[in-house]
Amino acid sequence: QVQLVESGGGLVQPGGSLRLSCAASGRSFSINAMGWYRQAPEKQRELVARITPGGNTNYADSVKGRFTISRDNVKNTVYLRMNNLKPEDTAVYYCNADSTTRAYWGKGTLVTVSS
Repeated sequence: QVQLVESGGGLVQPGGSLRLSCAASGRSFSINAMGWYRQAPEKQRELVARITPGGNTNYADSVKGRFTISRDNVKNTVYLRMNNLKPEDTAVYYCNADSTTRAYWGKGTLVTVSS
């Protein structure tokens, strides 16, 4: 089993920045790609950003140029730096980790962008 614990969410004004962190524990050696998804009220969960162990990344079009995903393979931690936040970025952000057998999810952290 792998446990994922997110941190770093909160309330921020439009144009502001936040950094989310997700620490993996347990059978973290089995983890391949890691990523961040988000789910806004009454909307489906969507991919925000994803990163492979080798550092290859992909982003949702809506966050390109504003968000940066990174990972520390020694600490088994993935980060999401979010700049120039917009009200439409408001959502619960979930950490995801793919192993060879299944996907794991964190419990989520709420990001609210509002003045």
